[in-house]
Amino acid sequence: MSPTAGLGLKSQHYAEALDAAAEGLWFEVHPENYMAAGGPRLRWLEAIRARRPLSLHGVGLSLAADADPDPGHLAALKALADRFAPFVVSEHLAWSAHRGVHQPDLLPFPRTRAALERIAGNIGRTQDVLGRRILIENPSLYLPLTGHDFDETDFLVELTRRTGCGLLVDVNNVFVGASNLGYAAEAYLDALPAEAIGEIHLAGHGADEGGSALLIDTHAAPVAEAVWALYRRLVRRIGARPTLIERDDDIPAFAVLMAERNRAHAELLDLEPVDA
Repeated sequence: MSPTAGLGLKSQHYAEALDAAAEGLWFEVHPENYMAAGGPRLRWLEAIRARRPLSLHGVGLSLAADADPDPGHLAALKALADRFAPFVVSEHLAWSAHRGVHQPDLLPFPRTRAALERIAGNIGRTQDVLGRRILIENPSLYLPLTGHDFDETDFLVELTRRTGCGLLVDVNNVFVGASNLGYAAEAYLDALPAEAIGEIHLAGHGADEGGSALLIDTHAAPVAEAVWALYRRLVRRIGARPTLIERDDDIPAFAVLMAERNRAHAELLDLEPVDA
């Protein structure tokens, strides 16, 4: 079965996920939640994997940090990937650890030439350990940083050129960043080469508390219609890609998430090229 549209696997939905019969359905998990020697989580994941394709979407490698990826973390990720044979392994273009201190967020950085060298090296080390290509996800942005040598899209493309990695395009992240920083989401997506894109994420966002115009990538709401429109535009240009519906807070019933997932599945089955 070729994966089309999938869902993030949540513990409260394990039974329904196991029984789901939708064509092309797949599931994604954060590997950090399954880096254990045993227990019920791994048993459930084995049952899901026996029926459905699986992807691993990391949140802890801190590839943009000023240090190599933690060897223990990499070893645990490799063991999990070897055990479950995911069709995709992905990580974020961000940092979350510095000198042994771990932050509960995915943090931005100036896109300098030095950062490009450092992150390309970390991606290379990760791919060497895993023995496979990984995908890198574009970040959500909230405030402008100074000191950039590259536009974000140019930085991402150069990473793919130097390392052979691919891209995980989070369309909601693009929409949020475009709204917060004042660039055109369509132009951003158009600048990404189709051949580099291996997966797409769709998620919900919300306005920052206090009445500001700032948008926050909450993963706590349905996918907005403006994000659906960007998604449709993207896949009509690049073709079908495995697409994930992300929901990590205010998680609704499995059937509600499946309805969004089925909408993405239908979009992928109904592709006809149009002028961009």
